Amino acid sequence: MSKRIRKAVFPVAGLGTRVLPATKTIPKEMLTVVDRPVLQHCVDEAREAGIEHFVFVTGRNKAVIEDHFDMSYELEDTLQKRGKTKEYAALMADLPAAGATSFTRQQAPLGLGHAVWCARDIIGDEPFAVMLPDMITLPGKRGTKCIGQCIEAYEKHAGNIIAVEEVPPQDTHMYGIVSVGQDHGHTFEINGMIEKPPQGTAPSNLIISGRYILEPQIFDILANVGKGAGGEIQLTDGMKELAKSRGFYGVRFDGKTYDTGSKVGFLAANVAFAMARDDIRPGFLTELQKIVGSL
Repeated sequence: MSKRIRKAVFPVAGLGTRVLPATKTIPKEMLTVVDRPVLQHCVDEAREAGIEHFVFVTGRNKAVIEDHFDMSYELEDTLQKRGKTKEYAALMADLPAAGATSFTRQQAPLGLGHAVWCARDIIGDEPFAVMLPDMITLPGKRGTKCIGQCIEAYEKHAGNIIAVEEVPPQDTHMYGIVSVGQDHGHTFEINGMIEKPPQGTAPSNLIISGRYILEPQIFDILANVGKGAGGEIQLTDGMKELAKSRGFYGVRFDGKTYDTGSKVGFLAANVAFAMARDDIRPGFLTELQKIVGSL
């Protein structure tokens, strides 16, 4: 029987250069989509899927992330004294349980593979989730967010799981791409991976979209895989090596993923998440119609 997925790794050491100057002093993970930081949306997704322990791989100038997931005595006391019970309850609901968060430091920007490797001692000998904090998701017809669908696939197939989404064929050179083996409908066997293939050479139009379930054997591989594209330790290179001995499956996520690390993606995420909120949608839709009508 496969071990249950209890822990998720969030690589949050990146500099956010695509959205400067907003990220000069504010971590990109703490930029807000509607009224919640991007990273909080990711943690919400993990909690909904049953994740119990949240592992943040941080870098310099990221202390505000630790503060966000800690108690704020002055704020909480003020809310209680002013009778703002709804706001206080919302803060308490978002607060992880004591001991449910861990923070480790990636001292140098050596790539996603290196960031995941930095969490090895916290994860230990068990399968785990990896969630890229730039990417936030809304569910589709299945009603489950992306990492939840990955965990469902893991419970069915075991092994390693990668969430994928379709992009136009002309855009495949910008992403990590998988090739499709035996197809099971919502899931399929992965028989190859390539990082940013030259235009026109991709084996499919299915991109690796920022949600993974990985077996702990990946840590020994990442320790020895060496630097790849961009002079960094690439997670894709580690997964390709692991796939030589362990099974990999793709999950066709039926919802929508928003890349908040890009300016257009960040703006689109704010619109989509606002429209998904019953308390915001009516007034926001009115304002949107005014803006679009004036163009």
